[in-house]
Amino acid sequence: MNLKLKVCGMREAENIKAISGLKPDYLGLIFFEGSSRHVSGEIQELDKEIKRTGVFVNASEEDILEKVQKYALSAVQLHGEESPKFCKDLKSRFSEAGKKVEIIKVFSIKDDFDFQKLKAFEGIADLYLFDTKGKNRGGNGIAFNWNVLLDYPSSTPFFLSGGIGPEETEAIKELYTTFQKRQKEHLFYGIDVNSKFETAPGLKDPEALRSFKKQLFK
Repeated sequence: MNLKLKVCGMREAENIKAISGLKPDYLGLIFFEGSSRHVSGEIQELDKEIKRTGVFVNASEEDILEKVQKYALSAVQLHGEESPKFCKDLKSRFSEAGKKVEIIKVFSIKDDFDFQKLKAFEGIADLYLFDTKGKNRGGNGIAFNWNVLLDYPSSTPFFLSGGIGPEETEAIKELYTTFQKRQKEHLFYGIDVNSKFETAPGLKDPEALRSFKKQLFK
């Protein structure tokens, strides 16, 4: 399957080193103080092929730009109520600063979703991420009803997120096959994992992730 793997909620130096060795496509750093995985210190160099992704919740443009510069971010994930105008202005600021930074806009889903909400972000967000609506801004450890995505109308690729663990491998393959049969597999861009692979907040289990990656991408 041609899916990207994003491992989110990374923080500890040795753990980042271990997970980076598994060659995920994206590695997420959370810059939201309300998260138990909040990053505040330095982060070591990563393989150039791994995209450092900063996760923000209703942060200011200035804060995001400062973190992009400080942490050499290749992508920003907007997990709050950021408007299409905010995303567009942010994209312009990146361009003015000579930085190529992907914008990933998050939408939360439970049992259904109004895809009309995506229209205003078309051509602005590079990617969408669909997460489970819960008490926390991500990392809730529960999945939403993936059948909602079967009628996905957008041309913007998306990450699937929300309570994804080793036991979801076959269901992911099945969903991908469905998109493939409809010749829309390019829209199912990647998988975002977090809490189901943790031994503690911010600490991922390298062996569990290695096994998951082998099973999913073999």
